[in-house]
Amino acid sequence: MSAAPAPSIRTVKTWDLGVRLFHWLLVVSVALAFLSSEEESALSAWHIPAGWAAAVLIAFRLVWGFVGGEHARFANLIRPSRMAGHVRGLFAGRVHASLGHNPLGGIAVLGLLALTAATVFTGVTGGEDSHEVIAWTLLAMIGLHVAAVVAMSFLSRDNLIGAMITGRKKTTHFPDARDAAPPVRLAVPLAALVVAGSAWAATRIDPAAFTPGARAEAGESGEAGEEHEADED
Repeated sequence: MSAAPAPSIRTVKTWDLGVRLFHWLLVVSVALAFLSSEEESALSAWHIPAGWAAAVLIAFRLVWGFVGGEHARFANLIRPSRMAGHVRGLFAGRVHASLGHNPLGGIAVLGLLALTAATVFTGVTGGEDSHEVIAWTLLAMIGLHVAAVVAMSFLSRDNLIGAMITGRKKTTHFPDARDAAPPVRLAVPLAALVVAGSAWAATRIDPAAFTPGARAEAGESGEAGEEHEADED
């Protein structure tokens, strides 16, 4: 009796477009916020707009966690029943690929979202000391996250970074896998409404929220006006 043929390697849809756009846009906004954090930086004018962009992205992700694709949903990020087995496997040297986020990866995503939101909040409310502490904690967590992604990609032979770019994974480790469930029918208009609403709210709080260098220009104008008044006196 001949052995059954091995299943052919396919690719399946894993990450939807919404979660991939969110991921890479948040990478850009957080990176820009850090690079522009010093007043002497050539990018300093972009610090506040980058922070507000991150806030809008967080609002989008909170909604997408309920209406997005299968592996973007919070219900698939928080899996306490699988956590103990996953951690025991790591300590025992058993690393298994996961079609979506593994249990620790899901917790890491939630932690990074919370830290990003806290960084934005303290930046808006003026808590300079706490803002700096949380921002550096966020940077450390991002470094740990990147290291974990690279390590897991290598150990499990599963290209996690490539999957977050293309949205697809090979079925090498998941021979019976099928395309992930797509976002719900009204997900896109609902998410667009949330993005527009949060951007509008940002401009109500800070009219110059998305205008690079607006404060610096206003400050220079104010100084010029004071100098002019002083000359007249």
